[in-house]
Amino acid sequence: MSEEKVKSRSAVLEIIKSVIVAVILSLILILLAALLIKVCNIKTSAIPIINQVIKGVSVLAACLLCLKTPTNGWLKGIVVGIVYIIIAFVLFSLLDGAFEFSLKLLNDAAIGTVTGCLSGIIAANIRK
Repeated sequence: MSEEKVKSRSAVLEIIKSVIVAVILSLILILLAALLIKVCNIKTSAIPIINQVIKGVSVLAACLLCLKTPTNGWLKGIVVGIVYIIIAFVLFSLLDGAFEFSLKLLNDAAIGTVTGCLSGIIAANIRK
């Protein structure tokens, strides 16, 4: 197998691992946030902000943990961010019982893309 195919396969595996880690971390953080909201009587108006922070932290942590090779970090990060947002949308819509396509989904995609790009850049530069 050529070296280029090995690098390509490695990049795909890094992205898949990153997305899985991000989704699992999101589920854990959402459960913790729900408990915190219930116990501390946090206003429901704060929930969208908490959700965005959880998504951003999940993508950042996943990129830092799983993106090992220092090349094309920005591109891998963007892919991780977009794929994560799509999977998170489907997963949380299934849990909610309704698929709601709105401006919020576009906002999530934009934030996921930017967060993924920045996270990939950070991860790549830490590895150098």
